[in-house]
Amino acid sequence: MIKSKLPETGTTIFSVMSKMAQEYDAINLSQGFPNFDVDTDLIDLVSDHMLRGHNQYAPMGGLTQLQEVLADKILRLYNRRLSPNSEITITAGATQAIFTAITALVHPGDEVVIVEPAYDCYRPAIEINGGIVRPFALHKPDFKIYWSELADLVNEKTKMIILNSPHNPTGQLLEWEDYDELIRLVEKHPDLYVLSDEVYEHITFDGHAHESILSFDALWPRCMATFSFGKTFHATGWKTGYIVAPEYISTEIRKVHQYNVFCANAPIQFALADYLENDEKWKRLPAFYEKKRNLMEEILASTPLEPIKSLGTYYLMADFSSFSKQSDTEFAEWMTKEIGVAVIPPSAFYSDGLDEGIVRICFAKKDETLLQAGERLQKMASYV
Repeated sequence: MIKSKLPETGTTIFSVMSKMAQEYDAINLSQGFPNFDVDTDLIDLVSDHMLRGHNQYAPMGGLTQLQEVLADKILRLYNRRLSPNSEITITAGATQAIFTAITALVHPGDEVVIVEPAYDCYRPAIEINGGIVRPFALHKPDFKIYWSELADLVNEKTKMIILNSPHNPTGQLLEWEDYDELIRLVEKHPDLYVLSDEVYEHITFDGHAHESILSFDALWPRCMATFSFGKTFHATGWKTGYIVAPEYISTEIRKVHQYNVFCANAPIQFALADYLENDEKWKRLPAFYEKKRNLMEEILASTPLEPIKSLGTYYLMADFSSFSKQSDTEFAEWMTKEIGVAVIPPSAFYSDGLDEGIVRICFAKKDETLLQAGERLQKMASYV
């Protein structure tokens, strides 16, 4: 018999709902991947670099050209001057970056505070390294962090806090006031590190800008930030991202990274280095996704689902509590089977299964897909 390191872990809710969507021929607005194409310019660059022979191992920490382009971008966006070769590590996706950072820093018995609803890779990575999860729950409708309450979870055993902004699944953003509170907390606990998941950095709405943890001098010595090219450039299957951290932290991260994947995909790194020379490739993302969010809100306006304003990411939460008293899991299954639209029940993202009568909808889809989903959602009116 195998003694499982993750005895409570089963199939992810993303796989469950996507499988159900297939079985019932439902439109899949559950799993967070776009169903539109990657920019052909980027595809051509990848192909070109493959044909030019860039198909062998990249340097362990990442391709120098890509690190330098990213360092320039981070300086301009977040006013953080980096040493490209020692403080930017290219990874096989942001999830690998998160796992590697946790593995490098968290020891058995260490406590890690996570803010829930939380992306489901955080807890397993902590537990497989012998860490103890201390969850802090956000609540509808604003999903704000109440820092005095979160601070009560931090003690001498706390090694790390994991934050996520723009936040999946709520679509909320951390603001300067949040970082002021975080600075006060970090200053009280000299052995505390902060891991900031910023994979949706370029997807913000209504004039809001993403505030990165990298912008704050008081946090920089003890922070790490992870990013995703897959989320930014509609290529989630490429699994390419990066993590930024001070050199002394990056050194420890790379000790794990080199014996995990060693390096990320070489031709894609070459292509991204070229592609990122043009800032317009990512600057157009807010307007692109804001139109899709607005379309999804318009669609929901004629249904019993009440959208909660999303300020970032390509998700929004919708409240069904005035329509149905089912659990969110039961309701998501009902929507998939009876309405033909698959969504995610956020209780899967809470340690205690907190259920506030809401579902998560992914709007990173073609407009025609969203409109087709809207036609199906109209059927909900007949159940009122």
